Amino acid sequence: MNRDACEKLYNAYFMRVFSYTMTLTGDRHTAEEITQETFFRAFRRLDSFRGESDAATWLCAIARNLVTDEQRRHGRLGVFPEEATARDPGVEDVAVERDDSFRIHMALHAMEEPYREVFELRVFGELSFQQIGQIFARTENWARVTYHRARVKLKERMENHEQGM
Repeated sequence: MNRDACEKLYNAYFMRVFSYTMTLTGDRHTAEEITQETFFRAFRRLDSFRGESDAATWLCAIARNLVTDEQRRHGRLGVFPEEATARDPGVEDVAVERDDSFRIHMALHAMEEPYREVFELRVFGELSFQQIGQIFARTENWARVTYHRARVKLKERMENHEQGM
């Protein structure tokens, strides 16, 4: 294992992988742990990385698998135990102040997979459709269509919420 290569990989992609795991888990501590484990596993397998995909896509795929494993350990896919979802008070205060943002996140939270994850990867993770397709082992076109459907679903949920008020 080349130490310089590992250090460059870590420095270049840490924030992207952390942001992705934070989006998936909603918990800073869990996201930090999974991000560290992601890089640990990537460093162990660095020699086997064929370069067929972008390094960020490869790392996010590892992180996604680790999140899924963590969720299975807790017995519920998509939901972490209550103590794992506690957030810093500063983050909650910001969400309360931004009512629109809060409603969007509530609508996203209720959205079924894979729509939620594809939307979050595109908007918050700033990944390309090609990268999203690679993470899901699907085509770029599948990622585009799924993202479009997620946007339509989110818009419908937001409109329904506004009409219900």
